[in-house]
Amino acid sequence: PSPPSAQLGTATQCARLSAAEMLVSRAARATSRAAPWGLRMASTSAAGSDITGFTRELFMGRLNSKFMHPFPEPKEEDLETLKMLVDPFSKFMENENDAAKNDRECAVDEAVKESLKPMGAYGMMTPEEYGGVGLDHTGYARLVEVVGAHDLGLGIHLGASQSIGYKGIVLYGNKEQKEKYLPKLASGEHVAAFCLTEDGSGSDAQSIKTRAVPADDGSGDFILNGGKIWISNGGLAEVFTVFAQTPQPDGKDKMTAFIVERGFGGITNGAPEKKMGINCSNTTTLNFDDTRVPAANVLGEVGGGFKVAMGILNQGRFGMGGALTGTMKTCMKYAAAHAAERTQFGKKIGEFEMIQGKLAGMATRLYATESLAYAIAGNMDRGVTDFQMEAACGKVFSSECAWWVADETLQILGGLGFMREYPIERIVRDLRIFRIFEGSSEILRLFVALYGVKAAGDDLKPLQKALKNPLANLGAIVGPAVSIARARIGAPEKPSLDFAPAQLRPAADVVEDCAARLGAATRELLLKHGKGIVDRQLPLERAASAAMEITAATAAIARATRAVSRSTDTAALEVSLANGFALEAGQRVRALIRDMTPSSEAGTTIDPLRRDIAKSVIAAGEYPARHPLGF
Repeated sequence: PSPPSAQLGTATQCARLSAAEMLVSRAARATSRAAPWGLRMASTSAAGSDITGFTRELFMGRLNSKFMHPFPEPKEEDLETLKMLVDPFSKFMENENDAAKNDRECAVDEAVKESLKPMGAYGMMTPEEYGGVGLDHTGYARLVEVVGAHDLGLGIHLGASQSIGYKGIVLYGNKEQKEKYLPKLASGEHVAAFCLTEDGSGSDAQSIKTRAVPADDGSGDFILNGGKIWISNGGLAEVFTVFAQTPQPDGKDKMTAFIVERGFGGITNGAPEKKMGINCSNTTTLNFDDTRVPAANVLGEVGGGFKVAMGILNQGRFGMGGALTGTMKTCMKYAAAHAAERTQFGKKIGEFEMIQGKLAGMATRLYATESLAYAIAGNMDRGVTDFQMEAACGKVFSSECAWWVADETLQILGGLGFMREYPIERIVRDLRIFRIFEGSSEILRLFVALYGVKAAGDDLKPLQKALKNPLANLGAIVGPAVSIARARIGAPEKPSLDFAPAQLRPAADVVEDCAARLGAATRELLLKHGKGIVDRQLPLERAASAAMEITAATAAIARATRAVSRSTDTAALEVSLANGFALEAGQRVRALIRDMTPSSEAGTTIDPLRRDIAKSVIAAGEYPARHPLGF
């Protein structure tokens, strides 16, 4: 008989064939519009093209219900196709991939990688015409949820290739580039890497030093020199999306994206980095020494690299919520089993209120994370193009909730959770990077807050111009024109989630109240600080955190509303989960909004103290207080 991996591969290929037959029968496949990023997807339509984002509206005290309700979902035929892929993929991850072994050996088992190739795991969202599975965003989120439930390191290996490594070719590549590179990348014959980060540039992407200058022979080719650090798949990739500064006619440099092949020459990588977690993912430095890149390998336009980089990252972030819901579900299985089995003081520990409180908090955060992840994916699939803020919210929210859930799981398991015999200690190590890469929590909070301020001050044309790229125009944001338009910023109408049924009014009331408070507090910040608001990052951080909580709570309410309307067997539980999350989130949000206002104790006393203490620490280069013993 065939080995399990061969059987699985055959089953998956059959599922893909059946899926293709179903897709061909749909007129949408033949006439589907290209999404703004260039990807043709089965479920994408123009239905959502007029829907604006949800989170931006919160800063104006408004609730854009269209983004969340009706809760987006694929067509029935798409769900059937997805089911045929999820089952064998789940069995493979559970039975054939050994996450603990991958972690110990700091590499994904070669047999596992070979088995994943015919399953389409390296080309989940790549269009079928180029050899990929052709999944939409919802389908991709569901499959990476399976990966996240079992092995985050393997997930990074796969995601670093398709989610960001060659995503730029899918989004911005021309026909020739797609035909040349995508088939081998989608099949897994080649893997890709995304090369942006450098030693002196992390979140400040435009400060990179790697340069590509036109070749002297007039061919139009570029000569690439420089170095990159912390590149996932850096030692494995055959194809790289590389960002470099290129000279412009005005004498200034602008970033350009290039498709670079290892075979071009002049490319070396360092040894795999020794990391805290995601150990089986390959992470190295990369150096380019007079690497000649053909003119045909410019990705997008010369000088348009920043747009390409941000487009790739915005697209890549949506999947993180799906992957981390899988991780959170694995944690909850261990926590629930231990709570039901462990006896202390004559009782199962699950009978104690403190353990119950942890389990309930884990469940409500998971429900909100899952709801937000699939709301974002579903909106992308129905053609919504205004999702950047929601994707940033989803990335921050899912990474922080997953960290909290894993930490509480370890706490419930006690000493067992600290042992390598259980996967929780590995999961905790693996999860830590998710709050850092693809946009740190801090920079994404600033991104969300500044775009929110733009929405609140949208009457200010100079402000709008500066905020088209807020992270690159920090000093110009909220200029003197703020004072001119202060009188124009009025109170918004009372926000409403009128779609919520009676069972969900407790949650809806909280969201409506918090949205109104956030809008008022944002206006107060604008009126108080004017152009200085960009330097008030502590209140901006609170504003972004509040917006993320409200966004997640609304997604949970919309999802639970769907369950109620259909009288599903979990409707009552989903109502409890949505109400439970929203009520607790409301407490956090009200505290955040209270402290973001300039007249609050945080604004007048605590924040200045924190700034002064931080200056003392930096000046001393260490903890600056005198030891209590004097030595």
